[in-house]
Amino acid sequence: MTRPTPYDGSPALLPSGDGDLAFLDTGPPTTGTAPAAPTLVLLHPGWTDHTLWSEVVPPLAAHHRVIAPDARGHGASANASRPFRQCDDLAALLRHLGTGPAVLIGCSMGADLAVATALEHPDLVRALVLSGGGSGRNMELRTPWAVENAARQQAALAAGDLPAWAEHFAHGAVGPQRQPGDVPAELLDRIRTVGLRTLSKHTPDEPDHHIPVPDLAARAAALTVPVLAVNGALDAPELASYARHVADSAPWGRTDTLPDAGHFAPMERPGEFVEAVEGFLREVEAGRGR
Repeated sequence: MTRPTPYDGSPALLPSGDGDLAFLDTGPPTTGTAPAAPTLVLLHPGWTDHTLWSEVVPPLAAHHRVIAPDARGHGASANASRPFRQCDDLAALLRHLGTGPAVLIGCSMGADLAVATALEHPDLVRALVLSGGGSGRNMELRTPWAVENAARQQAALAAGDLPAWAEHFAHGAVGPQRQPGDVPAELLDRIRTVGLRTLSKHTPDEPDHHIPVPDLAARAAALTVPVLAVNGALDAPELASYARHVADSAPWGRTDTLPDAGHFAPMERPGEFVEAVEGFLREVEAGRGR
């Protein structure tokens, strides 16, 4: 598949009662007598926003309605002033848009959000596609590269050095087997940019109002929908294991691996990722996993 043109559409806003939530909503109209293709919901990694999916949106939106929200406190969405759960925000958006059961596609934090929503709001979910996440953040980092990079991010934050934080944050796309020069410079620049854009919305003394859904890894066996895990072959093994664990625990699931890709595999290899998603959707619509 050829590399698609980045999508640069502007998001819409949904009033939430605690500020507006931003989201992209694009794709063909869902009218006519033929059964509509399932709606796809793209859920971004932590500290980023929906624009990180810009190269994935156009090919998927050719045949599907595609919704790509900014999580609360990220991108153009409002910061929280009171306790909230990301899965409840997403459920409110999908019910407002009347999507019916949708396919949730998440990377890293977005994969955790996809699993949490499937567990807490199962009527809204048709299937899951997960990359580099899905089991929550209670699993310990073990790879020295991952441990060191996380420590450098924390040290930069503690020192108030936002550019250094952004550099180490973007380094998360590299993985333990590569050097930054092995990753497309444009992707690293985009990760730095969106990371700084979201981080600049917050202050060091700001309370964390987000309430995570607990025990995602242990509860994965309770999922009732098909699951596809799509991991980068060059990601840290424990990070790749998050999505694989969910796929192995689900009633029907499987794992694909994208070569020459790290933790941000959907963004690094958008063409191959879209092919994997489309193949999975054909299997789901043919009745596998039901």
